[in-house]
Amino acid sequence: MSTAPGIAWSEEYLVRDAAAYAAASKSLTPGDTVVLADGVWRDVDLLLTGTGKIGQPIRLTAQTPGKVILSGQSQLRLAGAYLEVSNLVFRDGWAPGGEVVSFRRSSKEWAEHSRVTGIVIDGYNKPDRAQSDNWVAMYGKYNRFDHNQLVGKTNAGTTLVVVRNATSGLDNRHRIDHNWFGPRPNLGSNGGETIRVGTSHDSQSASNTVVENNWFEHCDGEVEIVSNKSGGNLYRGNVFQESRGSMVLRHGHGNVVERNVFLGNGKPHTGGVRVINRDQIIRDNYFEGVAGDGFASALALMAGTRDAPLNRYEQVDNARISHNSFVQVRYLFLGAGLDDERNAMPVRSAISNNLFVGTGAGDVLRSQGDLSGIAFSGNVQSPAASPGFPAGVEGRPLTLQRAANGLLYPPAGTEVGAPRDLSPIPREQVGVNWYPKQVQQTALDSGREHRVAPGEDTLVTAVAASAAGARLQLQAGDYRINQVLAIDHPLSVVGPAKGNATLRFSRPSLFEIRAGGSLRLAGLEIDGSLAPDAAGNAVIRVPPGSQAFDYTLEIADSRIHDLTSNKAFDVINTGKGTLADAIRLTRVIVSDISGSVIAAAAETDDLGTYNAETVEIADSVFQRIGGPLVNLYRGGTDESTFGPSFLLHGNRLEQVGNAGDTSLRLHGVQQASLQDTTWLRSGRVRFTHQVGEPHLTLQGNTFTATAALQSDTSAETVP
Repeated sequence: MSTAPGIAWSEEYLVRDAAAYAAASKSLTPGDTVVLADGVWRDVDLLLTGTGKIGQPIRLTAQTPGKVILSGQSQLRLAGAYLEVSNLVFRDGWAPGGEVVSFRRSSKEWAEHSRVTGIVIDGYNKPDRAQSDNWVAMYGKYNRFDHNQLVGKTNAGTTLVVVRNATSGLDNRHRIDHNWFGPRPNLGSNGGETIRVGTSHDSQSASNTVVENNWFEHCDGEVEIVSNKSGGNLYRGNVFQESRGSMVLRHGHGNVVERNVFLGNGKPHTGGVRVINRDQIIRDNYFEGVAGDGFASALALMAGTRDAPLNRYEQVDNARISHNSFVQVRYLFLGAGLDDERNAMPVRSAISNNLFVGTGAGDVLRSQGDLSGIAFSGNVQSPAASPGFPAGVEGRPLTLQRAANGLLYPPAGTEVGAPRDLSPIPREQVGVNWYPKQVQQTALDSGREHRVAPGEDTLVTAVAASAAGARLQLQAGDYRINQVLAIDHPLSVVGPAKGNATLRFSRPSLFEIRAGGSLRLAGLEIDGSLAPDAAGNAVIRVPPGSQAFDYTLEIADSRIHDLTSNKAFDVINTGKGTLADAIRLTRVIVSDISGSVIAAAAETDDLGTYNAETVEIADSVFQRIGGPLVNLYRGGTDESTFGPSFLLHGNRLEQVGNAGDTSLRLHGVQQASLQDTTWLRSGRVRFTHQVGEPHLTLQGNTFTATAALQSDTSAETVP
């Protein structure tokens, strides 16, 4: 094409397959655009290279936003300068390597002054949850990642990571803004961060990255939602909505956390900001309904290690924490993590002009160690100052009012806490407007009800035909099941209001929970007398390697008996690599079984993983149980998770766990509460501390002809 002198022409190339894209992208010049035709692009390696100019980037985009789907083993890579990619969707597959979107081609070729905007990554996960990848990896300098939507990461690895090294750049100056980081379920181990900026290795240098005006909604992967591991970064104007964990200044110095809004709405383990290292500034932030404690407190100032190596906790020095509002929060924790190694308390630090309002359920302040290195001034706590605070916190009853920005403020004239012009960025202004921001998953009992008649394999047919959320309503009678019932979606199986629905099964398991499955059983009789003598027998089995995670398992108002054909016949058995969000038993009667009622002890590598986040058993009776009622195991010393938690309330245990002298084995459980339960001629309770601050509460229990509890941590006995 001939051009007039001084006029630069740009080209637009509409391409319909990978070969056409490869041909069109070979010789792109500033201002050129490659357009991917609408449709599904499978197993495509999109590599965009070249050098654009300011105002004339080289662009890659979709013919129609949201209509170009990258599936299978597809990935996107950028290398060069002034490049821009927009309006693509990744789903129904996983990246072939370690990154879905990468701001580099190789270790020697990366992107600078480039932008990725309007990208959706939706559940684009490795099939093995333990296999790690990063959905977005930012290399180089001066790159921007904005108005994107990332939701549903379930395998290990950070959702978005800033990768820093001396080759592609330490002084990155990236901008990460206006993105919607949607629900990320609990990973149950380390490696579930939503954002990480740097690593401990290069943490003593500054990245100077800006993370602003993003939404973090139900980001529950691990204790660190944002893991800062470099210096000079700015976290501004972000909203943390019902996300478990905290904004953690894990490594690096001189970072600023300002004008962010943390809304916990009372959700357990929702946290605020955790402070470590030197010269950190936390100002003008708003925290409401943040229910976390320990490291996930609304504000946690860590105790550090003297002369700490790069991978440990450095002492807090010169932290400046001012003009923040902590409203209806559970805890502020000063000196968190104090132990024999972490014994260096904060020094030369200041907490000033903040507003503190607790939940009313207890003292908002928790402190360990010497607070003399923190200067307090101009703070107000309502209704009264916590006794652990030194001077500088005034107790005063305040009536807070909700302002037009949706936040609570004290009356005019009490100018402490977050600024009155703080305005959380609206949800509709982050991410994209052409793809839904899906939060809720299909719930149990949310679908259609189907009546099922008794007979041979009638339940097999009904389960196979059911849809997500369905309720199978069984009529009274006998049900013979000759196949394992695979549960790969939320399903309820419910017995009749009058009469009995009795389930007898001839396979080693009755139900098998797989990826995507949740199960509710209610009003049933389950008879295991027809099951064969097979290793791994269980009424409900969650097989190892099944990738079942974040599932719910509930059994209520049911009777389970005669699980004796094998010496270790369990009611529930969870395999390695699986993770239940909750297992709940309510008003059940279990008798004559050779194994455990709940066997959740497959994660014996001692890497901090476990098989169930929450186990609750209430108002039930257990008789003649060979193994422990519950065997719940979490090994290792990793501090990246919150669980497991265990509640036993209003139960009767008779001849439970005598074979191994253990009625309950709780190993590494973080929160355990045993209430109003009777032990009769049963094995002892064994509680073993592993990491964190485990809490064991006893109230109203009776032990008859049962050995005393064995625990390596003191139990709190409530009258």
